[in-house]
Amino acid sequence: MTQDMLHAALTGLLTGLSLIVAIGAQNAFVLRQGLKRAHVLPVVLICALSDAVLITLGVFASAQISKAFPPLLPILRWGGAAFLIYYGAKAALSAWHGGAHLEAAEGEGHSRTAAMLTALALTWLNPHVYLDTVVLLGAISARFGEARAGFAMGAASASLLFFFALGFGARFLAPIFARDLSWRVLDGGIALVMWSIAISLIAGA
Repeated sequence: MTQDMLHAALTGLLTGLSLIVAIGAQNAFVLRQGLKRAHVLPVVLICALSDAVLITLGVFASAQISKAFPPLLPILRWGGAAFLIYYGAKAALSAWHGGAHLEAAEGEGHSRTAAMLTALALTWLNPHVYLDTVVLLGAISARFGEARAGFAMGAASASLLFFFALGFGARFLAPIFARDLSWRVLDGGIALVMWSIAISLIAGA
């Protein structure tokens, strides 16, 4: 790897991490699955690989995509807002009713298929993901010229590292989430995150 490629990859890694660590719909779902130890690997792989695809599109084809299909972002905005409102309502109901704790939650809740479909929806129906990966990272990568492939690899690696750390590291929080109150607080926080993102999408329409 040349020095330019190495510099681009390092910049991509740091930029990707700075964008992904913010609390969001994807992260909240991965955290919850990690705490439940339910279907963590497929969920993590879906989120990381989806980000890698979107980053690649942003780095190499963002301009062409926006010109070819201008209505894409409005469609994603409204579809994403509707899904986030629905998922936030489910989390709010869980927070209201309570009754969950770590031992009872392990292996329950979403089936593998449902968990994977939710991970896909929280990624591909969330316009913020497109703004971060396709638009922002795509714009930043342009200044690296021929070395932009290194930038893409670095940014994709950031997603992979973060989601694996979040999904499989969540189990170390198990003692905290052995109590029902902790789950209710988590679900309440997830609901607020989902609804705040949905409101910001609608307000920006």
